[in-house]
Amino acid sequence: MTTITAEEVKARLDAGEKINLVDVREPHENAEFNIGGILHPLGKIQTMQVEELEDLKDEEVIVYCRSGNRSGQACLILDTLGFKNTKNLVGGMLGWQEKYAK
Repeated sequence: MTTITAEEVKARLDAGEKINLVDVREPHENAEFNIGGILHPLGKIQTMQVEELEDLKDEEVIVYCRSGNRSGQACLILDTLGFKNTKNLVGGMLGWQEKYAK
């Protein structure tokens, strides 16, 4: 696992780059605000229910949550499951909204 900043992710999205985003928050958090990631709550990852993410094992996967804590845990678990390139979004959606929400 490495980290990535909101600025880096936003620049890549603004450039039209296709990136693999995984939101590990709960459905109600995702409904309030999200940046387009696949919703896959941390609880599912903790119980090794990652079938829907299997195709991303060899690709870069940017994981985010509310603040960066749950996504960091998710990255560590995904790494142990054989994911090759996980990145934790530093500051999560709180940091994102602080910078970009109007």
